[in-house]
Amino acid sequence: MRDVSEALPAKIASWALFLDVDGTLIDIAATPDGVVVPRALPEHINQLTSALNGALALVSGRSINSIDTLFVPYRFAAAGSHGAELRSELNGPVERAAVDERDLDEARRELDDLSRTWPGVIVEDKGISLAVHYRQAEAAQGEVNQRVADLLAWLGPTWTRQDGKMVVEIRPNGTSKGDAVARLMASHPFQGRLPITVGDDLTDEAMFAYANGVGGRSVRVGSVDNRTEAQFTVASPQSIRQWIARVSASS
Repeated sequence: MRDVSEALPAKIASWALFLDVDGTLIDIAATPDGVVVPRALPEHINQLTSALNGALALVSGRSINSIDTLFVPYRFAAAGSHGAELRSELNGPVERAAVDERDLDEARRELDDLSRTWPGVIVEDKGISLAVHYRQAEAAQGEVNQRVADLLAWLGPTWTRQDGKMVVEIRPNGTSKGDAVARLMASHPFQGRLPITVGDDLTDEAMFAYANGVGGRSVRVGSVDNRTEAQFTVASPQSIRQWIARVSASS
């Protein structure tokens, strides 16, 4: 691991910052609702957003509504549901992928049945996508994979699969965190800056690749047990939180 000072600059005025949430800003918990947001973190992110003149966005597999709940009272620029939702500025409106959430009704019934069959499997309904968490039921992984594959075959090409750490998600096709970052970079206040993308999971690789391709910087948080596009790695979410606190205080 490189020290965080090598990966993330002390002077940030010319950068645009894109931060994943779970596993990057906050520690991963056994369940999506079990995460703990350190008390000072929302204010530190708000201070950093001001220092960047608004050029900071949270980029997550969570819905934007879930992101807002975690970081209340702030409503930061954000890409939710792996890019299927987008809010390009602080307190701005949310754009959503043009899909019919009712398409997922059958998948909801099937996955609810799966969660009853396998205690510990959690189905997270984000409205525009469905995530199946099996962190507490690792033996269910094979059946989770099969159910999701069967559902996607039935749903057709409008929907696709997204893998993450102990989670499989059905989400709208044609969206990714990389696409979301590219769209944000084309709009005010991100335009004309270079991106720094920070994440911890397979879902973040697309935004790493985008940042690398435009001369930006990509940072992977935590141990890397598979190939990554990230240029840098840092030890833990605590490293990122400490950097945010330090830079926000000095800006």
